[in-house]
Amino acid sequence: MKNLGIFCLLLACIGFQSCKKDQSQKEIKAEKALAEKVISTECYKALYEQDTIELKVNTLKNGKITGDMVMKLLDMPKKVGKITGEFHGDTLFVDYSFIQGANNKKIFKNPMALLKRKDTLVLGSGKIETYLGRSYFNKDTPIDFDRVKYKFTSVDCVEK
Repeated sequence: MKNLGIFCLLLACIGFQSCKKDQSQKEIKAEKALAEKVISTECYKALYEQDTIELKVNTLKNGKITGDMVMKLLDMPKKVGKITGEFHGDTLFVDYSFIQGANNKKIFKNPMALLKRKDTLVLGSGKIETYLGRSYFNKDTPIDFDRVKYKFTSVDCVEK
């Protein structure tokens, strides 16, 4: 009889704990959705000779950056993709995941660094290394923001 009472008490505690865990998961999902809310959107365009790059940057409430980028480079297939990353000081470090041309089965991923100068972004060039299938900038080689092709200027965002 005594064991039955302890067993029922234990079963009730487990039931209450599972309800509490479900509630905390709902709170975590709500906080995550709030952190992923877009608080500002900026659009940029870079022109160099016959190349055009269009960039849309969304700043999320948690400080992360998302967006879209379309690269139309001369004699190359069009690259369409997404960026995700964050600012470190005045430099935006992003991963650009894109498809190239009509080949939508293979997704490419490249790191990019953009330096914010007033209302422009400068696409830096640096030494990229790959380790275990992940590309990143070499930590020992500085990223060059002076001798570059692409300087993004702020433009009005247009919905397509």
